[in-house]
Amino acid sequence: MRAMKARGEKISMLYVTTPDEAAAADAAGIHMLSIESRFFSPEMREAAGRCFVQVGLPFGPYGGLATAEDYLRAAFRFTALGGDCFYCAASLDIQKALCDNHMPVVAHVGLIPSCITWTGWRAVGKTATEARAVWDHVKRLEAIGCFGAELEVVPDRLGALISKNTPMIMLGMGAGPGADAQYLFAEDVLGCTDGHRPRHAKTYRNFAAEYARLQAERVSAFREFRADVDAAAYPEPRHNVAMDDAEFAAFTQGLNP
Repeated sequence: MRAMKARGEKISMLYVTTPDEAAAADAAGIHMLSIESRFFSPEMREAAGRCFVQVGLPFGPYGGLATAEDYLRAAFRFTALGGDCFYCAASLDIQKALCDNHMPVVAHVGLIPSCITWTGWRAVGKTATEARAVWDHVKRLEAIGCFGAELEVVPDRLGALISKNTPMIMLGMGAGPGADAQYLFAEDVLGCTDGHRPRHAKTYRNFAAEYARLQAERVSAFREFRADVDAAAYPEPRHNVAMDDAEFAAFTQGLNP
């Protein structure tokens, strides 16, 4: 990833949730995957193949106050399963503890979902003051040793300037073409839902229509099964296990007192 950044090559990145999506990404030559820890498994790592895998350590994942030790324990466990780097949007001291233990940490700047109380769901960095806050956040992450950061929904000019002036890999999601990586959710790329899609999302297929068609086919198949049962049309002789007449007669005779 660092060599690609140094050469000015763009990194393609997808958020995936299933082995089928991971395998498709590998077959398509996608460079990097984001997989939440709840979806990450040996099966997912195998399906991801040659992709560089970021495992997401969710914010506050332990049902209460999460400590640096909690995050470290999780990161070491997922390292053993084949994780290549780890997303962490926790506090700087927790991120630093991971970095100090040689974990490649991907942080988060700009629009940070776990911090929307302070920003709301909007672009961050459109004013000089906010842009400086994003810049300063990046520099703090550099100082503690982060490998990269997700750069979410910031102005394209800011995204390009930051990406050019940091050694970290900047994973752009709605951050313009100057980010080191272009990062989208597989569900948006595939059009899996009919709901809201963010402005930066681009849809290449209409899986929602296909899912709707398949669901209608499920309902039809189940309805036909019910009708067969009601009409005694199922099971047919070909579905049954045959028993020799003589054996059945011997069985029933044996039931007589």
